[in-house]
Amino acid sequence: MLKLNCDMGEGMAYDTEIMPLIEMASLACGEHAGDEHLMLTNIRLAKQYGVEVGAHPSYPDRENFGRISMQLEPERLRHLLHQQIRRLDRFCSSEGVRLSYVKPHGALYNDMMKEKALFETIVQTVHAYDPALRIMILSSPENNDYAQIAADYGTLLLYEIFADRNYTDEGTLVPRSQPNAVLKDVTQIVTRIEKYRQDGTLPSITGKPLELRGDSLCVHGDNEASLAVIRALRDVL
Repeated sequence: MLKLNCDMGEGMAYDTEIMPLIEMASLACGEHAGDEHLMLTNIRLAKQYGVEVGAHPSYPDRENFGRISMQLEPERLRHLLHQQIRRLDRFCSSEGVRLSYVKPHGALYNDMMKEKALFETIVQTVHAYDPALRIMILSSPENNDYAQIAADYGTLLLYEIFADRNYTDEGTLVPRSQPNAVLKDVTQIVTRIEKYRQDGTLPSITGKPLELRGDSLCVHGDNEASLAVIRALRDVL
């Protein structure tokens, strides 16, 4: 089953409307966006609607919304990740909600998909915090390499595809600095996902079909079309 997920708790306008429409919510942990009030509010909403809660940690970079790469020593990164996951998990526990997974945000997410050593540091950190937590990663042609690293620690992965992002021919996300990286046309997005449901492929920005395993389908909460897109995708899924 392809579960619909959204990055939330980032101070955007539609969290209350989106939560009843999704199965998984990745909540900002305060370093790129969000605060304790937003964490608690969204955890309560997720509990109300039976939505899985994931931690959405990032580089410590609110000024750039966590979308600029940072060079951090592994120990510093481990500390930051642990701090963010624990912050959200504390609120989850107070509401009787189980933290289900971890999905790194923005540049950290993209960097771990380029640097396997960085990914392994993230896996080590998540496993040390709670071996039951899964890690959400970009589904790509290199799934097997990442699965092997995760398996070495006994960690399960969730493979994510994106409804509102364009892909390169290599199966990575088109950088946001380039034209047409973010999709906002609801009809175009729905057509792409309908095709994926039929044959398991998404088109790259040049039209190349990409075979991608998908456990979860993401719509970004900071996309102004997010609410309309999610409503339309509910019918598809």
